[in-house]
Amino acid sequence: MSIDVNKAFAAERGGQLDAARNWERELQARVAAGTLKRLPDGRYKVLTGWDEGEILSARGEPQHGLDESTGAVALYSSVPAWHHLGNVVPGGTTDIDKVLNLGRIDYEVVTVPALYLWNGELRVHLGQRHTVRADTGAALGVVGPDYEVIQNRKAFEFLQELVNDDEVIWESAGALRGGKKVFVTLRMPGHVTVDAGGIGDQIVPFIEAINSHDGRSPYEVVATPWRTVCGNTERFSVRDAVSRWKVRHTRNATGRIQEARRTLGLTTAYYDQWAVEETALARTDLAIDEFNQLIDSLWSVEEDATARTRRTAEARRERLHGLFADEAEQRTGRTAYGAERAVTGYVDHFAMIRPSAASGLKGNPAGARGLRLLEGTDDEVKSRAHRHLMLLRRR
Repeated sequence: MSIDVNKAFAAERGGQLDAARNWERELQARVAAGTLKRLPDGRYKVLTGWDEGEILSARGEPQHGLDESTGAVALYSSVPAWHHLGNVVPGGTTDIDKVLNLGRIDYEVVTVPALYLWNGELRVHLGQRHTVRADTGAALGVVGPDYEVIQNRKAFEFLQELVNDDEVIWESAGALRGGKKVFVTLRMPGHVTVDAGGIGDQIVPFIEAINSHDGRSPYEVVATPWRTVCGNTERFSVRDAVSRWKVRHTRNATGRIQEARRTLGLTTAYYDQWAVEETALARTDLAIDEFNQLIDSLWSVEEDATARTRRTAEARRERLHGLFADEAEQRTGRTAYGAERAVTGYVDHFAMIRPSAASGLKGNPAGARGLRLLEGTDDEVKSRAHRHLMLLRRR
């Protein structure tokens, strides 16, 4: 049977063009419906729903950074995520074993000797070991002799008592970076409201537990206003509020996890204080000069800075002003609250990042950005912005 390669090529290319037109029409329909907004760099911002504020690629594709090393996306969620990936259980579940299984984080981690080849001889690197996934054999990190593995189930099972005792439910669970980083999120009962008499932002409180096996990160419990369904979560730092608890992977680490109850007990107070401060910001008008002062305080530029540095700073200022204008037009007005959201949006979705080979995400900027968000790398910038803006609030 003969094949006309020119005809076959034309048919394949025609199919590709049809597919491209289809996704373009779908994106434009969402833009026209007001659920999606095209950004200056060609990406798209989700404007409505649970995942308002998430950023999609220029093709409308998800930028999730989730682990896919086992052939499927490592994610459980109680509601469909913006990227439509993972295992969804409508309404969620209270069964931790089901959560770990559906989130594909029910694997154990072992440590093995660190070996190297020298002149054809395999030698042991004394004082170092590798953490390895027991299900796939994938190496996750290099650790010292005192490193203690905190198994995923052990890291999260103490939260099961909260599920049993209170009106909370497993909201999401998953893994990043080939399983080096795993997370679970609980949704707390009720919500807090920012500026009840004005913009009326309703924030659903979550508790997020993050475990790692890379030898570089501690076990953490975080209070966050967003559930995690990718490597993308947003935290707001409140002055004098306890919103994070950590324990290093050292001897007796597993036993110390129970100490996280102290932090969990402060979660309600944290959200109440956060709502009070954010309401104050929502009721504080902000002039453009004051917004520029905020930018300068967060990203100062030296007088002898290079032309390239100055161009980068100017591009950053322009992007921040665009985000601030969007906030003002949509709901928040030109307020300190809108300015804080603009800064948060910038560092979460637009700030320049350079994924390193050591992170395992070189060439994957979306995954690297998601990891920064999950780990709270830019929390200090957000915290400084919050403190700066609080000084301008109406008393």
